[in-house]
Formats: sequence, C-alpha cells, structure tokens
Amino acid sequence: MLGDMRRFFGFAAVLAACAACSTGGSGDSDGSGGDAPSTTTSAGLAVEVVASGLSHPWDVGFLPDGRLLVPQRPGRISLVEGGRVTDVEADLGDVAARGEGGLMSLVVHPDFATSRRFTTCFNTSTDVRLVTWELDGTRATRVKDPLLAGLPTAASGRHSGCRMALDRDGDLLVGTGDTARGDVPQDRASLGGKVLRVDLATGEGVPGNPFGDRIYTYGHRNVQGVAVRPDGVVFTAEHGPSVDDEVNVVRPGGNYGWDPSRGGTVGGYDEDVPMTDLERFPDAVPAVWSSGRPTEAICDAAFLVGEQWGPLNGVLAVTALKGAKLLLFTVTQEGGVHSVSIPPELDGTHGRLRGAETAPDGSLYVTTSNGTDDKILRLTPSS
Repeated sequence: MLGDMRRFFGFAAVLAACAACSTGGSGDSDGSGGDAPSTTTSAGLAVEVVASGLSHPWDVGFLPDGRLLVPQRPGRISLVEGGRVTDVEADLGDVAARGEGGLMSLVVHPDFATSRRFTTCFNTSTDVRLVTWELDGTRATRVKDPLLAGLPTAASGRHSGCRMALDRDGDLLVGTGDTARGDVPQDRASLGGKVLRVDLATGEGVPGNPFGDRIYTYGHRNVQGVAVRPDGVVFTAEHGPSVDDEVNVVRPGGNYGWDPSRGGTVGGYDEDVPMTDLERFPDAVPAVWSSGRPTEAICDAAFLVGEQWGPLNGVLAVTALKGAKLLLFTVTQEGGVHSVSIPPELDGTHGRLRGAETAPDGSLYVTTSNGTDDKILRLTPSS
C-alpha cells in the first residue's frame, strides 16, 4: 500500500511508523466576494479553488442544495455557491474576535432540509459558547441561544479550541482548549481542555457519558480537529507547545495527560511538561502520533472516504497552520498510525491550512488561514 501511495502522489516525504516526526516551524499560535472557480492539477491531487476573498474561514458546512456555509473568524457567516460569496445576515455582535478566538466551528444539522438549522461555536467577552441558528434565504436567526455556554475563554483568545463534529449516533462532539490556564485541563468541573459529547438539540450531556455530564475525555491542551471514521472511531488533532503536536484516538473517560499547573512558573502554566505526562498520570492515553520537535500546529482532520481515492481510501487528512501543509496518515483498524505522507500539491503551496471537511461526494474541502484573500480548496484525486 505504501508503494502505491508513493506512486500516486510522488510524495515529498513518507515517514513510516512515526512516533516523532515533523517538518514545521515553532510555537503554536494560529497567527494570523470570491472569484470564479479555477483548477490546478499536479501529480496526484487536483486542487480547485472554489472561493476566495475570505478572512480566516474556519470551517465548511455542506447544505443539501450544494451550497457551502462558511464561518469566518472575524465574525461573518457566508454562503458560497458557484464561486460567489454572499454574507448571511445574522446577529454576530457578541462575537469577540481576538487573537486565536472569534467565530470558529460550524455544524450543519442532519435534518437541515426540514429544520434549516446549524450550530456555531464562538468566543464572547465572557466565555466560549455554542448557538443554534435557523437559515431563511440569506438570513440566520438564533433559535437556541445558547445551546451550550460557559466554556472558558482567555482575553487574548488563546487556546480557544472549539472544533465540532457529529459522531455516528448524531451526537455533538466539541473539542475545547485550556485557555492557557494550568488548572483547567485536569479539572472535570471545567469544560476547557476537554472533548465534550452533548445532545445536538439540547446541549445536555448524552446518557452513557463516562462522568454523567458533558465531558467525554479530559487532559487536553488545545483540540483543533475532530474526525469520525465511518466505523465510529473518533480521532482528534491537538496543538502541542514547542514539542509534540498530537493525533489521538478518543477513549471515553480517558485522561490525555496534559497538566501544566505544576512547575513554579508565573501564573502556573508550565509548558515544559510533557504533552502526555505518563509519569504523573500512568493511565493517561498515549498519542497515536506525535510531531516531536518542532511542531506543525496541526489543525482540522477528516477522513478520505470512497473508492475514487484508490489506495488513499481511509486515510486521515490533517491540516497544518504553521507547517502550511496537509499531512496524510495511514491508520490501522485499531487506530495506530502506520505512516505519514505529505502531498506536494499542498506542501507550502497555499499557506496556512485550517479547515478540513469531507463533502457528500467524497471530495475533501480545505480552508486556508492566511488572513487576507483566504480560499476554500476542493481536493480530488487527479487520476
């Protein structure tokens, strides 16, 4: 299979059995009307620009009529159709767009064709919260405000997390950040530094959650990607400090071992502790992949699904902000990482990459996060 992948992409790098591998820069900051569609094709991927002129598009939601619903971090929701970008009329006055925070993830409800509902996640001046909307034409009205509130936030917007995805049962998974506060990730009274599992209609915890509340896993630093494999296994992508971005497999009730509250630093946020501290927490869940040093600032994650992908069917695609590339993980049935590869078509060619979502037709949509003239890219195999 690895040989097929090399021929398919002409890979710039194939990193087998990665426990520590990366090609990125340093640190974890995410930094900082569209044209007609255009297509460029190279050895393995066709990369089509389906929209441009955006500012930090964080996510892509697919509507039944083929349009895209796109949140932009400064506080705009847009509809994209045929390369044309139209802003949705919506009350977003309480969005606090500072640093890494602002209007972030978006999920289209499975019954959108009848309910017209979608849910967003964003920073306010006091918290990070989820709000459910109803779309009527190009106007969106809040119908569940909030669906869930009280996720911690930082004045700087740092480590806001807030990646959402629906699991195979239709429940809402929410990856959250620790807001750069040392006591948050291990504190099960806080919703920060966690993966939450809540009812999409009510925002309440789902029966069967391991702690009887909304928390599904804890001990995370800054979850930026949540991907659900067709068999239901959930993977997350998470920012490390100066070392060890992680890809994790979600185990209900698991502690993922991040605890920067010790070490004597001012404010109690010691980023020199291990990303997964197995000495302090022997039962912590080890990462299935770690970047080592330096980090890539990996972000969103999505599975390539469909026979059209050939040997890449089932590969986990992960975007990188600082690394400005797409990472493709071949994962085992058990969830381990067999190999990592980097397609040259998305290795520094479009700048910082943030969102990754699998479309109903199996293509992969990726968003850039460069701050000006950001784009939505559609990826398909070229042969």
